[in-house]
Amino acid sequence: MALPERMKFGIFLAPFHRLGENPTLAIERDLELVQWLDTLGFDEAWIGEHHSAGWETIASPDIFIGIAAERTRHIKLGTGVISLPYHHPLMVANRMVLLDHMTRGRVMLGVGPGALVSDAYMLGIEPTTQREKMDESLGVIVRLLTETEPISHESSWFELHDAVLHLQPYQRPHMPIAVAAAQSPSGPALAGKHGAAMLSVSVPRDPGQSDLTYLWDIAEESAAEHGKTVKRDEWRLVVPVHLAESRKEAMEDARMGAGYYQREYFEETLGMKSGTDGPVEKIIDNMVEGGQWVIGTPDDCIAAIKRFDERSGGFGGLLVQTIDWAPREKMLHSYELLARHVMPHFQSSLLGVTASNQWSRDHAEELMDFRVRSIDRAKQAWAERR
Repeated sequence: MALPERMKFGIFLAPFHRLGENPTLAIERDLELVQWLDTLGFDEAWIGEHHSAGWETIASPDIFIGIAAERTRHIKLGTGVISLPYHHPLMVANRMVLLDHMTRGRVMLGVGPGALVSDAYMLGIEPTTQREKMDESLGVIVRLLTETEPISHESSWFELHDAVLHLQPYQRPHMPIAVAAAQSPSGPALAGKHGAAMLSVSVPRDPGQSDLTYLWDIAEESAAEHGKTVKRDEWRLVVPVHLAESRKEAMEDARMGAGYYQREYFEETLGMKSGTDGPVEKIIDNMVEGGQWVIGTPDDCIAAIKRFDERSGGFGGLLVQTIDWAPREKMLHSYELLARHVMPHFQSSLLGVTASNQWSRDHAEELMDFRVRSIDRAKQAWAERR
């Protein structure tokens, strides 16, 4: 398949912090991570919204983005994602437009129905209605972002009366919009309906249930039905990644942390069925062998991206699912390895230097002859002066 000329690289920061860690320090380290990625040249960081279960401690991605924007210069910052059923759409639109101006166009709007049933339960929202609410809310938000005439709308869960944004988006016609897509067809269908980008967050969790080609077909079919288009180069896949100089080192770095992440969060906290039996330290082996996680060297990551390209039919961005599964210095080094050795492979940034080096190699003998002759001439001229 044809990968884009310049693939996007970023992170999907839920975040996942194991219980027992100082939560204030964890949030500060999340901000420092975004700063580090900005320095390394990553394209984007998507910040999650969660309200329960103890691990994913960012309740307001827009507040986090406001702080992160002040600490960074280039990286784009997205909500990854705002759970639309939890909010009045006018408030979402107003907050995002404000961020759009404050960041001078570095903000992106990622939306979803809400990932944690416990969040919806606390808010008194019937979980089976969340996807319908997301659809309705996004439709209203897009209208608010693109229309200047007052909008009225009556719903079973919110109302608008002659609503209009007093700030228009800084980015025109509006900031990029992306829809989270997991196992349900509603995500890609909604992305297609509005011509939005798609964030496939299920790739690392349930590859057997996440038929990427099937999800893309739904998005394209929905887009055609509504007179929209979806672009593969705007499709991001979310994958857990940890890199080191050797595969053995990477596996040992993340072995225990990865096991705790899968066992304590997904299985024991969320109640998902175990896909792996045996001790916690063996979970990483099964997940890597099954292709859910990419843990190894930069070359292993390059090969994995090519496999995802084949599985999906083509995509445009890789988002690293951030997980505290290795010592901090090693995790930061993993992102550096990705920036140094993986990103250039998929962003055409090596073409010029490679071509220049090859030209020099091809003409090395001729160029060396010029050099020798030049030195000989200089020596001769000096001798003649004496």
